Amino acid sequence: MDGTNQTVRPIEKITGHFRNKITGQMKSIQVPEWDMEIYFKEVNTLTEESKMLSLAQQGKTIEALVETLITKARDKDGNKIFRPADKVTLMNEADPNVVIRVTGEINSANADSNMEIAEKNLEEIQI
Repeated sequence: MDGTNQTVRPIEKITGHFRNKITGQMKSIQVPEWDMEIYFKEVNTLTEESKMLSLAQQGKTIEALVETLITKARDKDGNKIFRPADKVTLMNEADPNVVIRVTGEINSANADSNMEIAEKNLEEIQI
């Protein structure tokens, strides 16, 4: 067998798609109150998302928002700008209105991307 007719396993398609999304171009939002621009990726791992979802389901909404910020906020080079150790400081010493707005914008941008992908897929199905 020369290898030219090898089929790609479904798991390879799934992980390849995710690798393309996770390494793709980041989006950003301006946070004038903090004199910074925060970058974020279009997607995160299910492991990262599950922690935020778990906190929200437990009624720990503010903690889930702070966890979102810690998990998703990055600098222009893609490095996380907050550490897990910053959680207590963010929860107690950051303006809650700014944290809520920033995480809302990040989540909204990700939701918009997901909606655009869903609409594109729907158009392709209808063709």
